[in-house]
Amino acid sequence: MKNNKNTKIVILIPCLNEEITIGKVIQDFKTTIPEAEIIVFDNNSTDRTGAIALECGAKVIKELRPGKGNVVSSMFRKVEADYFVLVDGDDTYSAEHVWDLLKPVMKNCADMTVGVRLEQYTKKSFRLFHIFGNNLVRRLVNWIFNNKLTDIMSGYRAFNKDLVQSIPILSSGFEVETEMTIRVLDYGLRIEEIPLPYRERPEGSESKLRTVQDGLRVLTEISRIAKAYKPLTFFGLIGLIFIIVGLVFGIWVILDYLEDEFVNKIPTAILSTGLMLLGFGSIGIGILLNTISYRFRENMRLLNKIIRKQ
Repeated sequence: MKNNKNTKIVILIPCLNEEITIGKVIQDFKTTIPEAEIIVFDNNSTDRTGAIALECGAKVIKELRPGKGNVVSSMFRKVEADYFVLVDGDDTYSAEHVWDLLKPVMKNCADMTVGVRLEQYTKKSFRLFHIFGNNLVRRLVNWIFNNKLTDIMSGYRAFNKDLVQSIPILSSGFEVETEMTIRVLDYGLRIEEIPLPYRERPEGSESKLRTVQDGLRVLTEISRIAKAYKPLTFFGLIGLIFIIVGLVFGIWVILDYLEDEFVNKIPTAILSTGLMLLGFGSIGIGILLNTISYRFRENMRLLNKIIRKQ
């Protein structure tokens, strides 16, 4: 695909201790897309990642705040371009397919493209739990936004300047890909998925993912997504649990009263009343937040339409 000389494309590579692979990643992208500027964001590496990146001709920017989310936020603030490609520095993604990601964005068919990993990968590319976590979050996001996405957490993406200027990044860690996907869907922007091969890490290159801790973060992310984007469902479910438990205790009190027409279990009666109030209060909060969320989405989509027309 031919590129206009005045069009600026950047390859953004977040890195933490990737000295084994970063040189090859840079060289591969230089060969495939020589007109693009390659910028490596070094996130406190203790090895020669930054030095090797400089030797290979990439620009290196240090980001002292730990976490991939902080790195991506810094990228969006510090780098200006017409089109952006985000890719990990571990050599698991193929540079040869970069134009497959860029074409829909450059033709204005999509605001963001995502390299789907879950169709072409080896057994060593993923840990079983990570596939489970990815699918769990994917199903929740698809349910909330009535979509059919197949990979929520891919680290290989391309997007245009309008998207970078529109969406804030609040996540600090690896869940940043999920946040980007959610915000794009929530703001009414367009996503296109591109099936690409996903390779296993080369020997000696270690993954930064931690099964237990990352699993807990996935569960936290699921809870956060549900609370933020489906408040009526989230708080309604909590309220329903309170009401059911309150009814159980309340029935116990009523049965006791029917025996001698006297309330002997006063603490239980107070507990039942409190749980019922909490339940209805939680449902009320859910209704209120759902209304606010709906109005906010309407305003954001209207704003994005205005921006596109300019």
